[in-house]
Amino acid sequence: MSDRSATNPLHAAADAVLAIEQAMRSADFWHDQIPSPAAMASRTPFCADTLAFSEWLQFVFLARMRTLIEHNEPLPSASAIAPLAEEALEKRPGKDLLLKRLRDFDQLIADQY
Repeated sequence: MSDRSATNPLHAAADAVLAIEQAMRSADFWHDQIPSPAAMASRTPFCADTLAFSEWLQFVFLARMRTLIEHNEPLPSASAIAPLAEEALEKRPGKDLLLKRLRDFDQLIADQY
């Protein structure tokens, strides 16, 4: 985490989001094709009926966190993404690093409140 992150939760969140993206890319969980608007509009939690968890993580979760950060809006009051990812993502090299980055994000959110 950078020095700027220590004093500003939005900077820390931006660093955490970037670290999650980097871990997703290195573990080959990153998707090149954007899901259809219909798939993204699912009302099922985590779009579980229309998206793979890694797609939800990339196109819904990370996109939403970036929007909050860019617009200087409040971050969520709680986050428990890592346990979901541990169950939903298939085992492959790099998954453990991604899970660590997600746990770091969850902890960052918990430390705010």
